[in-house]
Amino acid sequence: MEFRLLGTVSVETLTGPLPLGPAKRRSLLAALLLSPNTPVTVGRLTDSLWDDEPPLHARSVIQGHVSRLRTLLVGADAEAYGVELATVGDAYVLRLPETLLDSQRFEELLMLAREQRSPADTVLMLKEALSLWQGPALSGALTGPPLRAAAHSLEESRLATVEHLARTYGALGEHHRAAALLAAETAAHPLRESLAAALMLALYRVGRQSEALDRFHRTRRLLADELGVDPGPGLADAYALILRGEPGPAEPGDGGVPEPVSATGPRPGAAPTAVPDPAAPVRNTDLRPSPGPAPAARSGNTAALTAVDDAAADLLPRAPRGFHGRGPELAALTRAAAGEAPVCLVTGPAGVGKTALALQWAHRSPALFPDGRLFADLRGFSEAGEAALIDVLREFLLALGVAPRRVPESVQAAAALFRSLTDRRRLLVILDNARDSATVRPLLPGGSDCVTLVTSRHRLEGLIASDAARPVPLDTLEPHDGTALFAGVLGEERVHAEPVAAHRLAELCGGLPLALRVTAARLAGRPRWTLAALADELADERSRLAYLDVDDTGVAAALRLTVQHLPPEAVHQFARLGHHPGGHFDPYTAAALAGTDPVTATAALERLAAAHLVTETAPGHWVLHDLVRLYARGLDPAAASEALARVLDHYIATALVVADTAEPGGEPCFVLPDDYRRPSAVRDFADRTAAMRWLAAERDDLALAAVAARAAGLDDRAWRIILLQWPQVVWRARDSWSPLLELALDSARAGKDAYAESRVLTLLGWVLTEEGRTGEAAALLERSPLLARQAGDPLGEATALINLAVVQAELGELDTAQEGCVQAVELARTEGDRHTEMLALQHLARMQLTAGRPEDALESARTALDLGPEHEEVARRTLLLAVSGEARVALGEEDEGIRLLDRAATEAERAGYDEGAVRALGPLLRVTGRADHRRRHEEALRRLSGEG
Repeated sequence: MEFRLLGTVSVETLTGPLPLGPAKRRSLLAALLLSPNTPVTVGRLTDSLWDDEPPLHARSVIQGHVSRLRTLLVGADAEAYGVELATVGDAYVLRLPETLLDSQRFEELLMLAREQRSPADTVLMLKEALSLWQGPALSGALTGPPLRAAAHSLEESRLATVEHLARTYGALGEHHRAAALLAAETAAHPLRESLAAALMLALYRVGRQSEALDRFHRTRRLLADELGVDPGPGLADAYALILRGEPGPAEPGDGGVPEPVSATGPRPGAAPTAVPDPAAPVRNTDLRPSPGPAPAARSGNTAALTAVDDAAADLLPRAPRGFHGRGPELAALTRAAAGEAPVCLVTGPAGVGKTALALQWAHRSPALFPDGRLFADLRGFSEAGEAALIDVLREFLLALGVAPRRVPESVQAAAALFRSLTDRRRLLVILDNARDSATVRPLLPGGSDCVTLVTSRHRLEGLIASDAARPVPLDTLEPHDGTALFAGVLGEERVHAEPVAAHRLAELCGGLPLALRVTAARLAGRPRWTLAALADELADERSRLAYLDVDDTGVAAALRLTVQHLPPEAVHQFARLGHHPGGHFDPYTAAALAGTDPVTATAALERLAAAHLVTETAPGHWVLHDLVRLYARGLDPAAASEALARVLDHYIATALVVADTAEPGGEPCFVLPDDYRRPSAVRDFADRTAAMRWLAAERDDLALAAVAARAAGLDDRAWRIILLQWPQVVWRARDSWSPLLELALDSARAGKDAYAESRVLTLLGWVLTEEGRTGEAAALLERSPLLARQAGDPLGEATALINLAVVQAELGELDTAQEGCVQAVELARTEGDRHTEMLALQHLARMQLTAGRPEDALESARTALDLGPEHEEVARRTLLLAVSGEARVALGEEDEGIRLLDRAATEAERAGYDEGAVRALGPLLRVTGRADHRRRHEEALRRLSGEG
């Protein structure tokens, strides 16, 4: 959290700025921040909020703004940062650590800059101070007289800092930088004579004498026109210096314009003689002992350096043992470490081996960092709490040779000194276990040749945005790397004796290095155990996490430390995800599980993804690692039943929308259960293609949901979820649907539901027919029309009659089959269902054609096509066109028949309906014998068989 006065008055948090609202609320906040930790009376606040006579209800207005501001701070968890807006009698006080206030950090950096003896160090700290400014002070507030005075004072301090920085640039001989800095400020403040004088001298020193003189004359005229005064002594002296061609040397820390060179000073044009400074500090480019005077003669924070050994500072822990794999990630770190002052960010879930990777890389390349390697565990996810930044900086500064009594007490001052000391060095800094970007920034070194390596369970996108950190995401290990890790701990002989069990163990550990190491440790302590026996133990999900804990280390412990830092809504969502029966989820699924809405679910998923508890595999699609899923499931086991019921109803609701989109006008394939709960939001689909794509993508999860429903005794959901996939079943009839439909049949029979059994039998029988299992299909379908009649389901009976007729036709019972189709047409017509009537006519036309009645077939097909709109479902239309084409050919109208068959094949190919393409191209090829038709037919057959 950060409070800003140097620019727009604002409160920045990890999730963005607080919505402070109207300008008067910002004015109130500014008045409190200008006197941090000090009571500010209502009278003082009134003067700050109103420029003219305040209203009678001014006190009530102030109380309202205070109340709203207090609510915003509480909502942002301000107490965790030590921030409190309190009432003290007739006043209010904003208590906060002053390190959170940008104006206080600005002043502290200025003080630290004044203590430096090296101009280079001074430049660093002054630039750091000026970088805190993001516009005019107190912007966005309605400033009454007290705030106007404060804004003016802050701006004066900023301008003085700019002039100080310009003088320091001059001391370094970088007059071009001074000129560039001053030109911008002079344009904004043309009447400030000290800026104009400094700019004149900087321009002159880079050989731009005419511009320097022009600047003087422009300023002189402006002073006369605007204020009626002549140039003051500082501006006049600078002008005289330039005219004489004898500008004096710019001294670091000089408080004004350099005095003219006297007659006893250096001769014109001579460079000043370098005189050794007995109080000069050790240069930042060398921490080794200086041959100069004793440390007691030094002063300032930089002089805190003491004599240290010739060896570079090294706080690096030992290299990890048993490290395997990670070749691509190590190479990615090497690439990311190239460039200027790179920040490399290794991110990944708990236990994935981020620290091991960082240390392995650091130990591989010691020569790259001759000035040392620093390491700090920031404990961002530790039960003991995060490491204090001042403690980390103290350890770093001591390692770099700073005397203990000279380490600054504030984080900002220590950070500035750390940046100064690491300038012009080649140093590696590893910041392990960082929780957020704000913790990392004060610990970044100042040198352009330094490399910072950060590890975190969070993505730290703020660090990427502010410091161009280069992310190196870390995923789980492949099974072969997992078995190699086992071999490194257990010995190759033990692993090679059971290679299959070792591979299975690696898979049960999910490739998570922490789980692999815990498993290896458990086996190492039990030499008589076999790998296969432990694999059998781990196969039981109920006890897997328990087996992956040893002493104080384990997967559950690591995940607990991650979860405890999440907000309650994210923890709630995470716990409910553990009860998801499928493998992946989107915001709608997550919302159903948690009993929220997709917007809330998306926000929670983003928090979980940032903590690497879920992984986004595609935009809007997430997955859980198996071990993470088991841990999440254990957070709220009592919610399992409710979460499952909610997600099953979500799938039913979504699949109904899919069916309606894919088959517009079709009859719903069932009535909803009595206790059905509609989700808060249901996904829409733009068209048939999008709807069918959802069914294909969700097929595995829908199957798992049905299995979970059956196991939980929710049979009324199980068969419905399976049956709702009928558009995909029809589209890909030979794609192994029968096992799932048999599960639906078991569920329907378990509920003694004739309606459900009939519906499932009808679809299962049709699938068996398409698979060539005609006898089995006939045995099932014979019962379906009767069951539908018993259930009072005329449309279900019509569909059952159609599918039974198809089987009867396959068995040569054409007359019986046609009678069944005619009966189905009459039932559908009576119910006013054109969709089912069209389906019955389609099959009737096919049977009539097979029976040698092309005229009747053509009439049935024409009637069916007239029933459906132009956008009727592609599969049915292409099959009707194909029948019509074959009938035309049989009637001797070959050209028209070829046209209809080619149209049917083209539409089927365009829609990806391979079954329809084959059925149209087969007769087309028989009629024409053309090579292109043969090629298309063969390609469609390959696709249909899964070879294409």
